[in-house]
Amino acid sequence: MSLDLSKLGDIGAALPDETLTGSLKEFRELPGADLITRTDPFFAWQNKRREFDMWPYARSTATAPKTSCSVKTDAGKAFTGVNFASQDYLSLSSHPAVKAAAIAAIGEYGTHSAGSAALLGNTKHSLALEEALSDFLHMRQVVLYPTGWSAGFAAVQGFVRPNDHVVMDVLAHSCLQEGARAATHNIHFHGHLNVAGLARRLNKIRSKDKENGILVVTESLFSMHSDTPDIQAMRVVCDEYNATLLVDCAHDFGCIGDDGLGHLSLQHALSGVDIIIGSFSKTFASNGGFIAVKTRAAAEYLKYYSATQTFSNALSPVQAAAVLAALNIVRSQEGKDRRKRLMNNILYMRALMEKVGLEPLGDPSAIVPVRVGAEGLARLSSRLLCERGAIANLVEYPAVPQGGARFRVQVMADHTTEEIDLLVAAMHNATRTADLELRMSREAAYKRAEKPAAPLKAAAA
Repeated sequence: MSLDLSKLGDIGAALPDETLTGSLKEFRELPGADLITRTDPFFAWQNKRREFDMWPYARSTATAPKTSCSVKTDAGKAFTGVNFASQDYLSLSSHPAVKAAAIAAIGEYGTHSAGSAALLGNTKHSLALEEALSDFLHMRQVVLYPTGWSAGFAAVQGFVRPNDHVVMDVLAHSCLQEGARAATHNIHFHGHLNVAGLARRLNKIRSKDKENGILVVTESLFSMHSDTPDIQAMRVVCDEYNATLLVDCAHDFGCIGDDGLGHLSLQHALSGVDIIIGSFSKTFASNGGFIAVKTRAAAEYLKYYSATQTFSNALSPVQAAAVLAALNIVRSQEGKDRRKRLMNNILYMRALMEKVGLEPLGDPSAIVPVRVGAEGLARLSSRLLCERGAIANLVEYPAVPQGGARFRVQVMADHTTEEIDLLVAAMHNATRTADLELRMSREAAYKRAEKPAAPLKAAAA
């Protein structure tokens, strides 16, 4: 995919500054007494980006989110391309067995659980799913939640009380941070993947408070960086300071490792983790999530003291049946084969990206973060990527460090090498073209600013 040098600079020169600068963080704390009208500046900034196709969020699929699909922007612009923006790591959301299970559940139950799990919302499908997950996780006790986010929130909020402490990786997911804020003011952060920093935080807490609980919170795979902590080392530190260890396994559970248990299994750390969180929305073809703990007492406590379980409707029979069918595939030989195909695609993509000069970050996983850099460059690159027939999500500040904008490419087992080739070629071309266009437009603007004014003509005699 070659560069079209004839038009370089045209697009960059036409873009207003608002489309290249600013971030969501600037509009988080808004002044003014009117809670509604003070949102207007955000909408004006957002809409300017939308006007110039520089708003890459809230897109919708017009077809099933397979490896190639049709998409509409939230302004209604349609395009089709290879799809590396959907979370369907083992390509199970359109699997015949999963769809058949969902259809059969609708035929038997209808579409709705019609109650919280505490009040008649469970079905035979949700009970069977709890039992199957318990077996998969070496007989842990499992509590189901309507979304993965609500499970993460509940795992912290459900156990932690105001005098307790939460110590978490600075990059811990929103659901974990919000759960901590809902539970206590005693929240402490340590550097990303920094076990020594964790130990210092725990030592400082325990030197002043030997009575209350400490929950240490991390993820088995961080989705914006595709890296993983040393879980065994964290367990040792937790034991030293009498702390409870929670690991959120949303992005590797089911799709990584020979047995599908992700980094918990790869690091031989499954037995050492006190609280495990999982999400169904990445590998298991449905919304929903779970918390797995070691005792029946802890599980029963969560059912009545974690708000998002007690006061949310339970998983629908359709969701529970679909997840159970997906779990059966994950645990089968087909699941092993799909994980192998997924990892082959991941390794092929990362090698190809490095070959053409792109910068994939982190370790091999179904998430391949590709560093772009400045926010303006990344926004224009995202727009150009769509025009080249490829779809990938853009992530920018404050979700990642300022100046560290990146594409978060999400790989599926069913992607072909041809689709990967197209994505990499399109991304390489889009980022190079965007960089050249912006540099040329800046140079043109600089020359215009430096150009001396034309001399005045002599007045007529």
